[in-house]
Amino acid sequence: MRTPKFSRRVLLGATVALAATAALGVGVVDADAAERTTTPTPAAKSGKAAPGGGTAKTLVLYDTTGDYGWMGEVYATQTANLASHFGSWTAAPVASYKANDLSAYTAVVYLGSTYDEPLPAAFLDDVAATTKPVTWVFDNIWQLTSRDAGFSAAHGFTSGAFDFADVAEVGYKGTELTRDTVNKSGIMNLSITDGAKVKTLASAVRPDGTSFPWAVQSGNFTYVGEIPFAYVTHDDRYLAFADLLFDSLGNTGVSRERHRALARIEDVGPDSDPGELRAIADYLYAQKVPFSVAVYPRYRDPKGVQNNGKAQDYTLLQRPKVVSALRYMQQRGGTLLMHGYTHQYGSAPNPYDGVSANDFEFYAAHVDANDSVIYDGPVAGDSAAFAASRIASSGLTFALAGLGVPRTFEFPHYAGSAVDYQTVNSIIGKRYDRGLYFPGVLSGGKIDYSRQFGQFFPYAVRDVYGSVVIPENIGNVEPLPFNNHPARLPADLLASAKRNLVVRDGVASFFYHPYLGTDHLKQLVPGIKGLGYTFVSGDSMVAN
Repeated sequence: MRTPKFSRRVLLGATVALAATAALGVGVVDADAAERTTTPTPAAKSGKAAPGGGTAKTLVLYDTTGDYGWMGEVYATQTANLASHFGSWTAAPVASYKANDLSAYTAVVYLGSTYDEPLPAAFLDDVAATTKPVTWVFDNIWQLTSRDAGFSAAHGFTSGAFDFADVAEVGYKGTELTRDTVNKSGIMNLSITDGAKVKTLASAVRPDGTSFPWAVQSGNFTYVGEIPFAYVTHDDRYLAFADLLFDSLGNTGVSRERHRALARIEDVGPDSDPGELRAIADYLYAQKVPFSVAVYPRYRDPKGVQNNGKAQDYTLLQRPKVVSALRYMQQRGGTLLMHGYTHQYGSAPNPYDGVSANDFEFYAAHVDANDSVIYDGPVAGDSAAFAASRIASSGLTFALAGLGVPRTFEFPHYAGSAVDYQTVNSIIGKRYDRGLYFPGVLSGGKIDYSRQFGQFFPYAVRDVYGSVVIPENIGNVEPLPFNNHPARLPADLLASAKRNLVVRDGVASFFYHPYLGTDHLKQLVPGIKGLGYTFVSGDSMVAN
């Protein structure tokens, strides 16, 4: 049985690569403001709440100036995605803020990613005067505390200095969350003037064991000492930020504590072993675990890599035993997902060998000399028509096989162009994956495919493409290292699930390849249940 060589975990690497660039510019004094890049102010963009979301109306404001001004949109995209769990949102450059704009919203989040971004006086004055929840992230807090003479007396703190210690841990709710020490941007260490007025929500822990506030709350004001989206892993302090939004966005209907788990069986195609599929279904059914099955309905091996040089190309219609096994999985509580059409592209390696389940279908990639997967951009011929035709072909094959057309899409290897994501949203409207995002989507500008970034979600969202997204957030079992990624075993997934308990309404959602058998599942499923999670279906996560 062939073993797919690639995993969605590479998307975390994509985020890290982006953050490595960010570290050069965030938190560094702009020595010559006159040299800042001058570009038209991007337009505002709005999005709806996720199904079952709250009634918050969040204003997300972001920086745009300087050589790294594009990163403001990156962070605003990720914030807007999370904000959808709590209600609707509007994202706009802070430079476009006008007096009293805040009045139309229930909360505001400002992302300070450019040191000394020129903040409008109207924005500073409205933040100082409002009683609505304000979340201020990282830079330029000094502009607010300087503008508002009464801020320190009212809130008990003022701007401090950046601490550049190699903080590898952020403590939150009694849990040690990780932080990558490659991040050299520093963390704001506030000057606390009245400790009675300041509640420390999370603490940054230095290598010597000393700590200082990573996030604080005072009245309606929440401050986070760094950008929480840089260098993110499964166990990251990003989880603390995702949970803080339950309070800072106003507790509007989604503040209850509950912990649900999701299981998804991955990369199932016409070439799958029916016995393996039935064994997986039997175990999960016995454990009363509903599950999803990600299926590509057409198998291609154009170079005969897996068949002694002889090309192969067949669909589910030519593999009745696999179809029977899929029906059996449905009877045992499985829900089929559309995992692309062929889970590969053309006849050339993309990035491996052109074989289904190994390669990308909607995005181009290659493996470099250092054995890392590099994202190159949209595949040749990419367009809305291209994406729509593959979705239609996939759906027709499912229907002809008598399996029904899946109502949820999962991008192969979690990667597609902005056009592909928008097309999936217009045709299906629901995904079960981690999104790939690009500068330009939020601002309405030209899409920058050289700066793609991934994001996982600890709860259901409706992302900037408009798609409802069922979350996957703790990864998968990979017994062996690959492409500079370490092995990931059940114990690692359980450790991530345990850390995810800090998120109210958070999930422990994993995917699993059936060729691994059931032994790892027999560790994962009881382990996740033992942490207090309840397994549910993916569709239940996004029910109204």
